[in-house]
Amino acid sequence: MNVTRFLDHVESDRRYRNQITHIQVIPARPARYADTQAPLHPLLRQALAGMKIERLYSHQAEAIDAAMQGRHTVVISGTASGKTLCYNLPVLHTLLERPESKALYLYPTKALAQDQLRGLLRFKELCPDIPVYAGTYDGDTPQETRRRLRDNGNCILTNPDMLHSGILPNHAGWSEFFASLQWVVIDEIHTYRGIFGSNVTNVIRRLRRICKHYGSDPVFLCSSATIANPSELAENLTGHRFTVVKNDGSARGVKYFVLWNPPALGETMERRSPQAEATELLVELVRERVPTIAFARARVITELMYRHAREQLQRYSPSLAQAVRAYRGGYLPTERREIERQLFSGELFGVASTNALELGIDIGSLDACLIVGFPGSISSTWQQAGRAGRGQEEALVVLLAQNAPLDQYLMQHPDYFFGQSCEHAIVDGNNPHVVLNHLRAAIFELPLPIAEETDFGPLAPALIDLLAEDNQIIRRGNAWYWRGRGYPADDFALRSVCENNYTIVDTSEGRNQVIGSTDEVSAFTQLHTEAVYLHDGETYFVAKLDLAERVAYVHRTEVDYYTQAVTDRRVRIQAEQTQQEWRGSQLSFGDVEVTFITYMFKKVKFGGRDSIGFGKVDVPPVPLDTCAMWLSPRLDAFQAVRAAGRSAMEGLVGVANVISEVLPLFAMCDPSDVGALVDSTNSGVPTLFVFDRYRGGAGFAQKAYELIEEVLNACCDLILGCGCYDGCPSCVGAPIPAQVQTVTDAETKGRIPDKEAALVILHSLLECEPYQPRRKKRPLVSLPHEGPVADLDEEIERAQAPPLSENTERLLRQQIARLKRRREDVK
Repeated sequence: MNVTRFLDHVESDRRYRNQITHIQVIPARPARYADTQAPLHPLLRQALAGMKIERLYSHQAEAIDAAMQGRHTVVISGTASGKTLCYNLPVLHTLLERPESKALYLYPTKALAQDQLRGLLRFKELCPDIPVYAGTYDGDTPQETRRRLRDNGNCILTNPDMLHSGILPNHAGWSEFFASLQWVVIDEIHTYRGIFGSNVTNVIRRLRRICKHYGSDPVFLCSSATIANPSELAENLTGHRFTVVKNDGSARGVKYFVLWNPPALGETMERRSPQAEATELLVELVRERVPTIAFARARVITELMYRHAREQLQRYSPSLAQAVRAYRGGYLPTERREIERQLFSGELFGVASTNALELGIDIGSLDACLIVGFPGSISSTWQQAGRAGRGQEEALVVLLAQNAPLDQYLMQHPDYFFGQSCEHAIVDGNNPHVVLNHLRAAIFELPLPIAEETDFGPLAPALIDLLAEDNQIIRRGNAWYWRGRGYPADDFALRSVCENNYTIVDTSEGRNQVIGSTDEVSAFTQLHTEAVYLHDGETYFVAKLDLAERVAYVHRTEVDYYTQAVTDRRVRIQAEQTQQEWRGSQLSFGDVEVTFITYMFKKVKFGGRDSIGFGKVDVPPVPLDTCAMWLSPRLDAFQAVRAAGRSAMEGLVGVANVISEVLPLFAMCDPSDVGALVDSTNSGVPTLFVFDRYRGGAGFAQKAYELIEEVLNACCDLILGCGCYDGCPSCVGAPIPAQVQTVTDAETKGRIPDKEAALVILHSLLECEPYQPRRKKRPLVSLPHEGPVADLDEEIERAQAPPLSENTERLLRQQIARLKRRREDVK
């Protein structure tokens, strides 16, 4: 591909409106080769020759040497750099030397396991004497095939979910396999973060117990996209120390990385839809016969891009219209395999995909990659960008910004994006809500000796006592035994932590088909009556959310909007784990209870952020016990805002809106994984809270606590870089409807707070030069309220009043109780 010529063509088009904000040219890199310290088995060298691989890259040789020396190894290298050989060659070499040995491969998705199976069996095709009997063992595997793999397989490819619920609880049937287990391969470990990572950590703890029971101690081989903490993540997941291999020796051609900001619409701060812009670029690239992949975060967006691209290409060339496909979860496995084959063979010139193709499924050589909206992490962005530029040819990557704070920040600060190391992948294996579930499953699988309790973390002994009190386990001698009923591994899923799950039933065309399930908080915000629910690229209307049966009844419908819940969130501090004075402000981290109250929803057009209607929601509040960071600004920060004639509350709400968008730059999470709110009921002064949206926490709020300086600096840069005058959806918030009658200081979404007040507070918190706000151009947008709003100085003065003594407070509470009883007696 001649990238320069294509970009010149784009810039000369009459539709071009200076969307390109930056072009980063990433130079070519020659391949670096190396030999392994010990020669590979002759049959492996023969198979590699059949694959036209004459020499190994330097990182492959280094990883193989470490593995063959028995060291737990994690490999960090780019897309299409040959990571698979780093673990397949040691496994196959061992099978040739010791045919009785076994290997367990773990992949985050079934599709990736199927793809990697083809690569493993390729060795068998080229050299039939290689003793590999491999297969995928997952929910799609027929029972007879499962039995054969369990009894005879020496390379089992599965996912953590099947290991958790199908293999470990039935380990007796796998006794020979576990007794001979030499290798455990964990691919794409950067995907094991948040609550999924917490669960997988405990699945690995259970796996190691089973292996020890049968006398094996396997070596762990891991691979990952580029992240900031590969060794820490691998060690947290497995409990082992790791050798890190990150000297990527693969070749790379010149890559042009373009930042593309859709044009503003008129005088407003709204922008043209990035998917519309991406569709036009996709059409132009396909017309040039440039193999292209376009990534979108939502399934429905991939389908819309695919449909519109085909319509436009049909007018130009019907044959080219047939050379474009969509790819997403929800397609039948045979459909996905066919699309992968067409991409690999070069039959397709364009594909619109969700992140289902972000992972290492082999789809051959592509020359261009369009990324519609920041994927949520720098690591994922580079992972998707790596799909283009396989080989020495030039490649094009275009990141098209949404009109959202984080996207606009990256458009304004390209040096940050290209100079920033990738994020930390965070996993908390000691979340008590997670560990409790796995202790039940582990003790069901094998008795747990007292001396091994802390293998499940420091809180395990206290959690075991709770299970014993409930008569689910019993102590006999120096071990705990299961005495409860049922099958504990079936009581919970790995990808959520909620106990109250809701089933989604499709009633279209008279059928009643279960199409999914979700946790309670998500059900109340995404599946309330009259919601539009997106599933497998289709839009469904929620006819009824049955709270008693925990079922959402939906039917398929064609609409051009989606619904977004408007919630009130209230926080109560339960326990402070740690605190510090940071630049004169009080910074804390600990346990909190956040209560979600969903009271209305708004309808939003696809491709935009404008509301086109509203409706009421009638669901009960949902409490969430989680972890949070909270920051109580020092007094002079509030005084600086008041001196500027601004509202401190409005400023803090603006900071809260921005911080949940910025945090994914530092921790591998999605903005939906964290929440931010402002509350004054706990401390008496407005306080900024950042919390994990997972029961027990997921480590993201703790990362905000640890990196508060960097996070708030990024917030300040984002707001300063926005071109609006006094606040817009791309920096400090989004507007709310005037008819909403509820107000609390906890609600941070659905409003445009005061941008200038936010900057005054941030400059004060960071002890920068005082910020001089601009004159107000419009009245502040505030929610209607009942009664007067307390003056901030009065709140601060009350917070500084001396507290009651413990005894006085006790007596006053008794008096209040007596007065309450007297009122009730009068009635």
